[in-house]
Order: sequence, then C-alpha cells, then structure tokens
Amino acid sequence: MQISILGSLSDTQGRSPVNATVENLASLRDEGFRRVWMTQMPYEPDLLTVLAVALREVDRIEVGTGVIPIQNQHPMLLAQRALTLSLISGGRFILGLGMTHQAVTEGMWGIPWNKPVRRLREYLDGLQPLLAGEKADAVGETVTTRGALQIPGATAPDVYIAALGPQLLRLAGRRTAGTVTWMTGPKTLAEHIGPTLRQAAADAGRPDGAARVVAALPVSVTDDVAAARAQAAEQFAMYGQLPSYRAMLDREGYAGPEDAVIIGDEAAVGERLESLRAAGVDEFVAVVFDRSAEVRARTRALLRQQR
Repeated sequence: MQISILGSLSDTQGRSPVNATVENLASLRDEGFRRVWMTQMPYEPDLLTVLAVALREVDRIEVGTGVIPIQNQHPMLLAQRALTLSLISGGRFILGLGMTHQAVTEGMWGIPWNKPVRRLREYLDGLQPLLAGEKADAVGETVTTRGALQIPGATAPDVYIAALGPQLLRLAGRRTAGTVTWMTGPKTLAEHIGPTLRQAAADAGRPDGAARVVAALPVSVTDDVAAARAQAAEQFAMYGQLPSYRAMLDREGYAGPEDAVIIGDEAAVGERLESLRAAGVDEFVAVVFDRSAEVRARTRALLRQQR
C-alpha cells in the first residue's frame, strides 16, 4: 500500500499559499514521500494555478488533485489546464475529479446539482478524448464538448473520480484510474468500495489493477488520544453532516468523523493502517492534523516507515 500525504492551500501559517505549497512539497519530497494530494475548497486560491508554479519549482514528487469539482468549468478548459500541468511537471500531475456538494453548486454557484452520474459521465465523454490527444465530439444533456487541443509534448494524466455510491464507483471502474475516498472506513472499503470498483473494471475487460482505491483519512500518532479525538470532532464536524460522507460513516457504524480518524501510538496506528491494507486499499492518503508540530513530525515518521 502506497502512503501519500494530503496538502491544503489553507495550511499556510500566514505565508503566501504559492510559497507555502512550494516549501511543503519540497519538504515532503526531501522526507521521502513520492506523492501529495491537494484539496480545492471553494474559498481558496485556484489550486491548478498554484500547482503550475509548484510543479515547476519542485522536482521528483507527484501531485494529485483531491479533488477538482467539475460543475464550474467546461471539460475543454480543464483538459487544457491538466495537460499544461502535465507538460510543466514532466508527467507528475494526477487529475482527481468530483461532484462537489449541493450546498456549493446550487448555493454558491447557482448551478444545478441534479443528475450527478449523467453529469460526470458526459464530462468524461468530453474530457478523456482531449486528454488523450484526440478530438472530442460529445453532445450531452448537461454538457457538450466539441473540438481538439494542440499541446505538444503533454502526456495524459491519470484521472481519478471521487466516487462513493455504486453508480459512480462503477463509472470509475469502467473508465478511470480509480476512486479517491474520504471518511470511509475499512469495512466499507473492503465490502463496498473495492468490490464495486474492481468488478466494474473486470466487466469492462480491463486488467487487474487498472482501477485503484485511494483512501484518505485523518491520522495522528499521539499518546493523548482524548485530545486528538476532541480536535477531530471539532475540525471534521461538517463531514458528519454532508450526505455523501454521512452515508459512509453510517455504513461503518461510526457516530461521527472522530470515529473514522486514525489516532493512537505507533502500534495502534500501524494496526489501523494494516486494516486498510487488508481492506484492499492501494494508496493511503494521510491527513496529518494534530495541532502539535512534534506530533505531526512523529506521525510523518511512522508514515515513512509504512511506505
């Protein structure tokens, strides 16, 4: 199981988000991590613009988006940006896509949130040919994409989908590199996420390993479990309310996000990571969340040992 780190444009400690991202990527690269996933929140700077600088400045580390919402940009625009980032980075960019939440699309952008499976399928119909250097001619109910791009030297990035429900998981298994999950525990990963994704890939005639499970969870290697749980309950509270994540917590039998968080000493966290490996997770993305710099360093040290 590959071990990666989740980064955020909000985690800057007062620095420029561009400078902070460059420094964080370089530091994680030097610690030995091969890949970082970066979030895009609706109130943050534009992630892909920041990564254009960071991937130029920092070598030898891969960066994935976890995830870019599809509703507020056309497939051709996103294909242009993704291929440009792939060109800048020499193929070290990974494109994670998703349907953001109804409160964002309708409440903030005024864009309908309905028909999520159709929207994502039609989006891929336009996006994927363009990423492959081909002409797109996809007429859809929610989005239409026609035309081609000319970006010489760019290689198509792997595409992942943030898929939790069965229909999106099957779409991811048939057509993409896999799924990126959040707040999803080992039972649900083993019994729902992995089997649905991989069966869809097999039904589509894809080889074993073509569709991967990337699972992100908060983690803290600490002796003060109670304090870490209290912080997690406060920091991640909204994920107990958003319908898609609430469904994953309910499947696992968790009362709240603090039950999904991986907390404990080295032995306890190592056991939890092993349960994810046994659940069929191909890549674990750690959200190192403790307020203490010493605890965060201790957590990264264990994660490096688990790679």
